[in-house]
Amino acid sequence: MFAVIFGRPGCPFCVRAKELAEKLTEERDDFNFRYVDIHAEGISKEDLEKTVGKPVETVPQIFLDQQHIGGYTEFEAHAKAHLGLFQ
Repeated sequence: MFAVIFGRPGCPFCVRAKELAEKLTEERDDFNFRYVDIHAEGISKEDLEKTVGKPVETVPQIFLDQQHIGGYTEFEAHAKAHLGLFQ
């Protein structure tokens, strides 16, 4: 499974999403991720909305295997339900 996390500097939920992805990478052989800093990459809210396919109000926006799952809360719930995460 490959995750792409779109986030921005100074965002606490972006930091938590990245930490969760790092933990999953350490614990699982079949998980990896890429963190995309939308400011450093010059990605606008409108660009992100095109990628997500609907209006975006917050970051992080997270994709698992190219499927949009939502933000940090949805990522954490998915990890607990499907990836054996116990925090």
